[in-house]
Amino acid sequence: MLIVGLILAALAAAFHVFIFVLESVRWTQPATRKIFGVASEADAETTKPLAFNQGFYNLFLALATLLGIVLVLSGQPTVGLTLVFAGTGMMLAAALVLVLSNVKMARSALMQGTLPLLAVIVTAVAVGIS
Repeated sequence: MLIVGLILAALAAAFHVFIFVLESVRWTQPATRKIFGVASEADAETTKPLAFNQGFYNLFLALATLLGIVLVLSGQPTVGLTLVFAGTGMMLAAALVLVLSNVKMARSALMQGTLPLLAVIVTAVAVGIS
């Protein structure tokens, strides 16, 4: 069951790397603007520094989670699980902040938060029964 939790955590991390790419690399691209509801290229240019910074938050959450997975698999479960729970827990918290700040973002928050939520639950159950 722990492996299932780690796979879910890895998928959550991969999704957050994808968000990083959108926000920090492709922010002004028409397809990315459409995903985030940015009305114009001018608006995208104005918000580009904020998106760039936010993208790196997503990347760092993903990297912490992935490092945790590697540590768990290499026989260091305490620090590894700490990082997995910290990374996925913060991903989940960010999704909650998103929906609480704007209920119209519920779909985005669901996309952002489902895998981390499942990872937290499955990994916690696996740790609890081991």
